[in-house]
Amino acid sequence: MIALIAGRGHLPAELLDRLPTRPLVCAMAGSEPDQVDAEIIFRVEQLGSFLERLKAADVTDICLAGAVARPHIDPSAIDAATLPLVPVLQGAIALGDDGALRAVIAILEQSGFAVRAAHEIAPDLLMEEGIPTKVKPGEIDKADAERAASIAAALSAVDVGQACAVRSGQAIGIETLFGTDWMLANLAARPDGQGGLLFKAPKTGQDRRADLPTIGPATVEGAAMAGLNGIVLEAQGVIVLNRDEVIAACDRRGMFLWLRQS
Repeated sequence: MIALIAGRGHLPAELLDRLPTRPLVCAMAGSEPDQVDAEIIFRVEQLGSFLERLKAADVTDICLAGAVARPHIDPSAIDAATLPLVPVLQGAIALGDDGALRAVIAILEQSGFAVRAAHEIAPDLLMEEGIPTKVKPGEIDKADAERAASIAAALSAVDVGQACAVRSGQAIGIETLFGTDWMLANLAARPDGQGGLLFKAPKTGQDRRADLPTIGPATVEGAAMAGLNGIVLEAQGVIVLNRDEVIAACDRRGMFLWLRQS
């Protein structure tokens, strides 16, 4: 049996639509999903007891899907089953996103669960190399994509973000803790006018079983409002929700979508 630990956003709902049998949907308190209903909500201070509950329910596999906030641990709420995990949890919270997820995955695996990626359950969430839109990137866009890939690699080296915006070889936006939508919203007031592209790719060496970068139709609208010409994604490295709607939105906005090999 699979347990889906769901966070915010549309990814958990996309997975539920694709699975032949409904998994046990769970959520961490403070990061409850906004698109699906969770059957179990657990506090991080009772993680050990929660994992014991999953074993009792014959759960063998866990999938992490959706955005979650970093929890604050209340020492007075830690139960006996979680006490041995506290040093790892505290260390994970202090790390960057990838480091934190690696620590959480390690806890799950050491507890006897197999951690499965969202795209392992639903491979069609990833897109192959190509340009499915009517508009194609030009030579300047290709140069900007190369530059953006270098910037994204530099960001991943310090475990910061998975996206950036580039125009004429210059970074005009970098994803931080607040995410891609926040970055694009801030670019809407950019002083340099129009042009450039949004680039998204996994971090170098990232454990791809959780927190793969994701876009959906709202990302296209945000990029359009930011005055960007298109979106470049690492082929087979970025989850695309509602891909037909994403392509249609790009065509409607006169933007390109380029699935690029790294």
